[in-house]
Amino acid sequence: MGKFFGWKPSPASEFPDPLISRKENKEIVEHSVNDHPPGEGEAEFSRLSSMNPVKLKRRAMRQERRALRAAELIREDKEMDNQMAAAAIERSKNFDTTVQGKYSIWRRDFENPKSDSTLKLMRDQIIMAKAYANIARSNNDTGLYNTLMKHCRESQLAIGEANSDAGLHPSALDRAKAMGHALAMAKDELYDCLTMARKLRAMLQSTEDNVNTQKKKSAFLTQLAAKTVPKSLHCLPLQLAGDYFLQGHHLNHNIDREKIENPSLYHYAIFSDNVLATSVVVNSTVLHAKEPEKHVFHIVTDKLNFAAMRMWFLVNSPSKATIQVQNIDDFKWLNSSYCSVLRQLESARLKEYYFKANHPSSLSVGMDNLKYRNPKYLSMLNHLRFYLPEVYPKLDKILFLDDDIVVQKDLTSLWDIDLKGMVNGAVETCKESFHRFDKYLNFSNPKISENFDPNACGWAFGMNIFDLKEWRKRNMTGIYHYWQDLNEDRTLWKLGSLPPGLITFYNLTYPLDRGWHVLGLGYDPALNLTEIENAAVIHYNGNYKPWLDLAVSKYKSYWSKYVMYGNPYLQLCNISE
Repeated sequence: MGKFFGWKPSPASEFPDPLISRKENKEIVEHSVNDHPPGEGEAEFSRLSSMNPVKLKRRAMRQERRALRAAELIREDKEMDNQMAAAAIERSKNFDTTVQGKYSIWRRDFENPKSDSTLKLMRDQIIMAKAYANIARSNNDTGLYNTLMKHCRESQLAIGEANSDAGLHPSALDRAKAMGHALAMAKDELYDCLTMARKLRAMLQSTEDNVNTQKKKSAFLTQLAAKTVPKSLHCLPLQLAGDYFLQGHHLNHNIDREKIENPSLYHYAIFSDNVLATSVVVNSTVLHAKEPEKHVFHIVTDKLNFAAMRMWFLVNSPSKATIQVQNIDDFKWLNSSYCSVLRQLESARLKEYYFKANHPSSLSVGMDNLKYRNPKYLSMLNHLRFYLPEVYPKLDKILFLDDDIVVQKDLTSLWDIDLKGMVNGAVETCKESFHRFDKYLNFSNPKISENFDPNACGWAFGMNIFDLKEWRKRNMTGIYHYWQDLNEDRTLWKLGSLPPGLITFYNLTYPLDRGWHVLGLGYDPALNLTEIENAAVIHYNGNYKPWLDLAVSKYKSYWSKYVMYGNPYLQLCNISE
């Protein structure tokens, strides 16, 4: 025995033990013996009696530490279970429970509480069956696993695409009964409350991960659909451009220069490559104008769409109003030596950001970067708004309009608003903590944090009245260039025109009444319809443009009523309501 443990027994007189008494030694030996199964007691007692009392004491202490550690692990495990349960309950509160007509475990039944009771039962059965099947597989119970999965498949086939009991297959009730029997059998064999709770939480977590993955895919496909021009909108500029040259309009450049440069008239700036969208902006504005002959529209487009844009307004010129169409490539002063953003757009780094799929900021990273990869950010038309005094040197005030807006009232009173020495008149977009500067700018950069207030209220581009005299006086374009140069590496803000706009016109933006400009028709299906109908301008900002199939259907009529569907070019290209 001593040889086995590497210890040679010594006489008791040679090994006095001040740490342990004879009584304690007896208790330890008895305790150690009791830890072993019956039948081994006498042999074990004899073995332990011959052991050194110090070793017996250490053995007892080790057993005590093991017991304490086991109790601690059990306590921690219970705490972890409680935390996971609380987190799962908290996450479940975020599920949308108000969608009627669609099944959800957490759905509240408003109309008819029993309209989908069988469907709900079958969905719940499938969830429970999958949980039990996973437990059965982990226990190597292949028969029960196969039985439960078979019932799951049969129930799913019976449900199909049903949203209520009326849409279920006639065999659905029989499937539900059969599944009930299978679940009862599984419960008898496998039911353990703690194991079941863990399995359901794991399934919930897996489902949430799948939902997040699907959201990313949905965001990508939405962006792709928003960037893809429908075939009919490809057709329209092609037909218009062909006729423009065939009919010799490119040789005629007559224009009323006096009206175009008259600062006493109402001037609008629209920068767009979309003929149909621009036509709606002009049509809706002129239709509501009290004195249309005093309204002048300055449209700037790119070289590719210049002929089509000009042809459209030659053959569809609104009565009395004046239309000027310009090609941005004719602005020779707008070059990379003067324009910061043009120089950056031509850089190899930015081209790599957009066109290299393996770039660190590629679409696979997530949803945050998707919108910044829209081709509009590569278009100089998107940044021309920062050069209004150079484009229109003879004008004192101008109303800037995006091409995804609709005008519903006369806008001439905007020119009479006193901007209090400000340069930009715009509707603010902040509501509580939303759409403030920290949403658009990188306040971890000291250049931003030292110069701007993160809680400053954001505002919207899309309908802005600009005082060009004040603009020139304050050299706003120079301020824009300064910050655009600092952001060459895109560390101050991402791409786009709104962040540099917020910076350029910081403390120089006059807040207009919200009734002038209602936003969100291109992304928010829950807007107040009364506010939309009472607004002077409504804005389809977002991906769901009214000329796309993505459009929110209940908002589309506000835009489509200004489309000339009877126009031969639109009919030729199959553009219809």
